Amino acid sequence: MEEVLKLKRATYHLWTFTISKMISSFGAQVYAFAISFYILQLTGSASNFALNLICSILPRTLVAPFAGYAADRYSRKIIVIAAQIATTLAIIGLLIVSITAGLSLIAIYTTTVILSLASTFSSVTFSSSITGLVDEGRIQKAMSLNQMSISFAAIGSPALGGLLYGAVPMPVFLIMYMVASVIAVALESTMNFTLFAKRKEVVEGEEKEPMLQSMKEGLRYLKNQPILKAIVWISLFINFLFGAYMVGYSFILIEKLKVASEHFGLTEGAFAVGMLLLSIYFSTRKEVKYPLLLSKRSIVIMGVLMGAVALPLIVSMSYNVTFGYYAILMFCLGSAMIITNTPMQVMMQKMIEDDYKGRVFSIIETMAMALMPLGTVIYGFLYDLLPAEGVLIVSSLLLIAVVLILARPSVIRTAHPELK
Repeated sequence: MEEVLKLKRATYHLWTFTISKMISSFGAQVYAFAISFYILQLTGSASNFALNLICSILPRTLVAPFAGYAADRYSRKIIVIAAQIATTLAIIGLLIVSITAGLSLIAIYTTTVILSLASTFSSVTFSSSITGLVDEGRIQKAMSLNQMSISFAAIGSPALGGLLYGAVPMPVFLIMYMVASVIAVALESTMNFTLFAKRKEVVEGEEKEPMLQSMKEGLRYLKNQPILKAIVWISLFINFLFGAYMVGYSFILIEKLKVASEHFGLTEGAFAVGMLLLSIYFSTRKEVKYPLLLSKRSIVIMGVLMGAVALPLIVSMSYNVTFGYYAILMFCLGSAMIITNTPMQVMMQKMIEDDYKGRVFSIIETMAMALMPLGTVIYGFLYDLLPAEGVLIVSSLLLIAVVLILARPSVIRTAHPELK
């Protein structure tokens, strides 16, 4: 009877978690859309806009190890709720400033830093809590629903932001985000983060491990897990090499091919639709039997698709064919990204011990956040110096080579012994 109640509670968690994530992601993305336009409209400066991005990325990179330590040492529920309350208070503070004194860049940058810090603690802790919230058989469903909620927000928020921006004042955007954050707090407070958790019991009077030592222990744990280490290295190389796509896609379509802004937006929407549909598919199907093997094949496909972005620069196409080509390509790329990420995330959730999840996920987040801006800067220079098609094709070949080496047959057989 107790097991039946736990499974019912896990079902409640699945949907509460999804709705909470969708509401908070939607609010955050509508806010980000509005604040980006506001900065550009207020200053007309790309550097001020870039500084706001740095205020978002840098705190995440610096504080992620501390978020991982906290997630492994303290109550995960308290951390998640405290982070969401901090988000709410930051938005209330910015709302008060906007009404009383008017928005300034300093106020916006300060709020961005606070939101970034809160988001880091919340995302690392939530990632560490999945196996405590739902039963093992539905981890894939939980990861898929999480991605589905983010995809819904990615599709809907620019449309809503575009409709509202200019029609309503900035305080309305802030109130929307504040209400979304309050609803998320209310939903998260009803969840039991230890329902299926397998964490070590704290012995009263036992001396706590120092923070630095605890972080080193997380690194040591990661080094001693060869499959996990391979997955992390693959993830990091993907984050870096995908800078070729992230910089090159906009550059090629807008600068080289002169694609209209509305058509460019539709191709990006096709990417989000691909992610959404595959997330729905994974949430309804049985768990993948050989996750690392599937992810390996999907990354190879992603490498081919990334190189294919350069094709209209090599082969002459009409405008309509070019638009249709990129819409299909982006849909396939969004789908491939979910096929790559979901099985890997499920595998990591099952492989990593509960007491190490926070530190391991924070290491991945820190390295990924550090590599993304680095990749963007390097590829920005490369696209200015070299032909765009050459940069994309070489990067796609490197991506394929990296995954074939790091996920070589011996590694796949170690991860899935039944394939022998």
